[in-house]
Amino acid sequence: MGTYSIPLLAVDGGGTKCLVRLLDSEGTTLGEGKGGSSNYQGVGVDEVVHALSQGIEAALRDYCRKQECSATYEAIEIECAVFALAGLDTEHDRHIITGIVHEVLNQLHIEAEHVIVENDGYAALLGATGGQAGLLVIAGTGSIIFGMNAYGQTARAGGWGHRIGDEGSGYWIGKEALRAIMKGYDGREERTRLGEWILLHLGLSNEEELYNWTYGEEYSVDRVSGLAEVVTRAAIAGNREASRILVAAGDELFHGAAAVMNHLSLVDTPFTMILQGGVLRHEGHVRNRLMHKIEAYAPKVSFHEACKEPIDGVASMGVAYLQKKMLART
Repeated sequence: MGTYSIPLLAVDGGGTKCLVRLLDSEGTTLGEGKGGSSNYQGVGVDEVVHALSQGIEAALRDYCRKQECSATYEAIEIECAVFALAGLDTEHDRHIITGIVHEVLNQLHIEAEHVIVENDGYAALLGATGGQAGLLVIAGTGSIIFGMNAYGQTARAGGWGHRIGDEGSGYWIGKEALRAIMKGYDGREERTRLGEWILLHLGLSNEEELYNWTYGEEYSVDRVSGLAEVVTRAAIAGNREASRILVAAGDELFHGAAAVMNHLSLVDTPFTMILQGGVLRHEGHVRNRLMHKIEAYAPKVSFHEACKEPIDGVASMGVAYLQKKMLART
């Protein structure tokens, strides 16, 4: 058994899966792997430890296959390990996640000279903008806005989860639809056909069954988020209530984006904006509303597709560290 030396370990861990890459000092991929969900707030610490270990071990096997070396090793020496993980929102989160990272490294006999732990949204921003000044708006099941200016200063808005945040997300849209249905049932607002669309989708007969479903075992963030597609179809069919909800979602995302722009002084300067996530992936009420308000608020904005994947942003952080380290030696 020997010791392998690898310059860079990059891990992009989200709520659905984690991607792992082993790279050389110039960012060339040497091995890749994949694991499960790595958001400890959603699946717990033990599951994250398992998911990260699973992904890193898969990347090491891929590395050994490509290098034609033994998959049995005594230790792995890493110059820089970068972990960009979902759920890192507070200093308390950082403490927990840093502990998870070191537990995984110890279990796998990996000796990392330098470890970087960041939020996965920051890595997504770097990957999307190529490290340039810009804003990334993500609206899928949840929502979050990340930004960076030309001086490298960063800011974020949202991303506080479905219980107290995620405005403009798929979950938020679904929940607003449920609220509208029950308000119509009470007579507090006009009753529209949106309720019929939602009930049919869920296989329910009436609002009382919907109430029971909401507090039953079948209720989940993903199920409610899936209602956003139903709301979108209803809006396309001309349902005013559905259209109102989608426009409101666009407004919520704009407020978050405006807060980040103001914090970073981007309003009057040229910058790139990238829209990601299922809610914003296609032309529609939410995307169009958000773009219209952004263009009116910050006329120098330009909308682009993401330059690279989030894992590329994670790797770029590690490559930047290694380059800085090399320059310090000269």
